Amino acid sequence: MHEMLNPKHWKRPAGYSNTVAAQGRMVFVAGQVGWNAEEVFETDQFHAQVRQALANVREALAAAGALPEHLVRLTWYVTDKRRYLAELAEVGAAYRDEIGRVFPAMSLIPVPGLLEDRALVEIEATAVIPAS
Repeated sequence: MHEMLNPKHWKRPAGYSNTVAAQGRMVFVAGQVGWNAEEVFETDQFHAQVRQALANVREALAAAGALPEHLVRLTWYVTDKRRYLAELAEVGAAYRDEIGRVFPAMSLIPVPGLLEDRALVEIEATAVIPAS
């Protein structure tokens, strides 16, 4: 099982954990962008690309027999920090819809661009399936 940890004297983070301890089978998901299974972008809306990227993460996890609750780390690369912040409510709703109330260790890194020119976000994931 996973243990979400935060130093007791630190303020509780919103929407992520500072530390996750886990034991089991590790699953690494390559960066997922906001395109569909045919590698076609259906939108240029930031939060909609986040929703699709998270759905892609969920599907990639499933290919390894993992579920969103097995997530221990997410790394987000965004091309526009201001757009991320402006659409935070919609991003949060997309996250809850696609991943649920699972809040692993997370980092968000603003970048000048991504390999796919239309990509506004790319999300990498690490999961650990508990040993049975």
